[in-house]
Amino acid sequence: MKLLVFVLNEEEKLEEILEGFLEIGIKGATVIESVGMGKIISQDIPIFAGLRDLFASSSPHNRTIFSIIEDEMVEKTIHIINKIMGDIKEEPGKGILFFLNVDMFISAEKKLI
Repeated sequence: MKLLVFVLNEEEKLEEILEGFLEIGIKGATVIESVGMGKIISQDIPIFAGLRDLFASSSPHNRTIFSIIEDEMVEKTIHIINKIMGDIKEEPGKGILFFLNVDMFISAEKKLI
């Protein structure tokens, strides 16, 4: 199993990404609002105010998506994200995607009536 972590810089693509996940069989994910370090440093810490121009092109807010997936879903996940976003490896600023090994996953499944 893997922990999928995708920091999505283009918030307007969130719904499409989640729909893509459903298409490939990812049925659950957690989405949180997140803010990058550059935004915080350049806007909230006066001593670094001069860095505002450096971070001006970065998205002020992101969405971070977490999901536990089976190992065989990694390539499908990369494919669907690149299909929706364009090649995130080649086009900076779209987001960050990584996977971590999960040794144990415990969850009580909800049963539908």
